[in-house]
Amino acid sequence: MRGHMLTKATVVGAGAMGTVMAQILAGNGLRVALLARESELGPLLSGRENPLYLPGVKLAAGITPTANPQAALANVELVISAIPCQYLRRVWSSLHPFVPANVPICSVTKGIEIGTLCRPTQIIAEYARDNPLAVLSGPSIALELARCLPATVVVASPDPATAVLIQAVVSTAWFRVYTNPDVVGVELAGALKNIIALAAGILDGLKAGDNAKAALLTRGLVEITRLGVALGARPETFSGLAGIGDLITTCVSPLGRNRTAGEKIGRGVPVEQVIRSTPSVIEGIPTTKAALELAARCSVEMPITRAVYEVLFENKSPIAAITELMNRPLKPEHVD
Repeated sequence: MRGHMLTKATVVGAGAMGTVMAQILAGNGLRVALLARESELGPLLSGRENPLYLPGVKLAAGITPTANPQAALANVELVISAIPCQYLRRVWSSLHPFVPANVPICSVTKGIEIGTLCRPTQIIAEYARDNPLAVLSGPSIALELARCLPATVVVASPDPATAVLIQAVVSTAWFRVYTNPDVVGVELAGALKNIIALAAGILDGLKAGDNAKAALLTRGLVEITRLGVALGARPETFSGLAGIGDLITTCVSPLGRNRTAGEKIGRGVPVEQVIRSTPSVIEGIPTTKAALELAARCSVEMPITRAVYEVLFENKSPIAAITELMNRPLKPEHVD
């Protein structure tokens, strides 16, 4: 544990990443309230386990699961927000009265809200106006973190002191955290890489080979960077952990739910069936729709994202989508 003065934190959301963040904070000596839904509370209390998302992983002694937001947030000194993006507004609209002013809130959510096209910290900022905000992102598969396997991520905040505080609180001997001032870039990189992960999974389902996946990751990163820069992000962020680091992990790991969902779609499983059969939220699916709207607003070309959209929402066959991508007009390579 690195030096810090905090004693109590609250994690909002008892999914895989929320539970893992609670484990990390408790391992660093904090008392942690894990704010869960009423329906999730039983096994968290009786078996000290999250069987839906992290089976076999026992909660640390310092974690107190609860469904009571007032109790969870009383005297809290740090809040970690781990709610899926499309549910974030609903949760924070009712949660914010219980959060003390000036307490830092760190989001670990990856996505873009449908309709508003807001990033997670933008949504939280509408309700928690008196709290410094940050985002933590990077290559961080929750099942690996639960086993204390080495991982490295970044935390970004407009307030450098907030970023340094969170860096100190969540860093461990196996979980290394860098700081980064680019909130927009870190947050967009985490959201947009899930679209490319869906495409990577589709290629795996079609058994398209490693050459195709290498090209997808390379050109996918170009698309992500292009949109991010148009929205005010720093281009170098996409060459770092939040960008290419997270992209590689998500597109390669068999544990990544977006890549896994894409693989099922590539094998011919209907999209709606894939969604129903997956307990976790597949953030890349709504993000694909939101990203295309952002791209249109910024006049940014995103051919891979459009192809994924057509497969997900317009019933285009994956083979037809790939064929169209491969037969686009020939031109020089641009990496910016």
